[in-house]
Amino acid sequence: MAIVTSTDDPPWARPLAALPAEATPFRTERSVRTGDVDTSQRLRLDGVARYLQDIGIDNLEAVDAAHTDPLWIVRRTVIDVHRPARFPQHLRLRRWCDALSTRWANVRVRLDDPHDDEGGPLIDTAGFWIDIGPTTGAPTRISDGLFEHMSRYALDTRLRWRAWLPASPEGEITDSREFPLRVTDFDPFGHVNNAVYWHGVEELLASRPDLQSSPYRAVIEHLRPIGTDETLVLRAVDDRHGLTLWFTVDDRARAVARVVRL
Repeated sequence: MAIVTSTDDPPWARPLAALPAEATPFRTERSVRTGDVDTSQRLRLDGVARYLQDIGIDNLEAVDAAHTDPLWIVRRTVIDVHRPARFPQHLRLRRWCDALSTRWANVRVRLDDPHDDEGGPLIDTAGFWIDIGPTTGAPTRISDGLFEHMSRYALDTRLRWRAWLPASPEGEITDSREFPLRVTDFDPFGHVNNAVYWHGVEELLASRPDLQSSPYRAVIEHLRPIGTDETLVLRAVDDRHGLTLWFTVDDRARAVARVVRL
């Protein structure tokens, strides 16, 4: 299914905005390593998610905001794999904000080869990140200095949250399986780290290699956290366009993901 520009299409099918020509985004580089690839040496989606976490921390430190805005949670992540990265390729990561409000921001990261724009890896991402107060645990106002820095390339400074994906299973369930969690899957707050959700997506994608044989989009929206004492069950619905996956606890969704061809 092609990702097109019509506003009549569902939000998850709309393209990401291009990097502004005049932009000088925050930049880092890194190599793809064996711990983040599958048996075909492809950079997995959970590996991409970890890279997004790392560059976010690096960016905050670079603009002296690690002490004013130290804690962020991601509500939605979009990963567009135009050309997959593989071990041991070298990647350039560029990070900028294309929309924000006073408490959250849509942050873009592009992963590519700095020396091969035509045939090298190309992965575009977007993350809806919420600034969290370290003492309150609630959304908090982005500091003035960071807001000014992030708004440099923003197309929208009144960003609102709108869910893209259905919060409960729709259609006939085609796969249902328990997904055991490990102690290493949890962050310092006792919640499943967001990269771990991509392990579940990768697990289901193993039965749909057709979705990865061409450019594809993967989206995750987080609804409620998963705690250490809860049993996680993955429920999936296959359709002609792609795959939708719900992360459920006691039959209630805690997150939902969708994978479609670009």
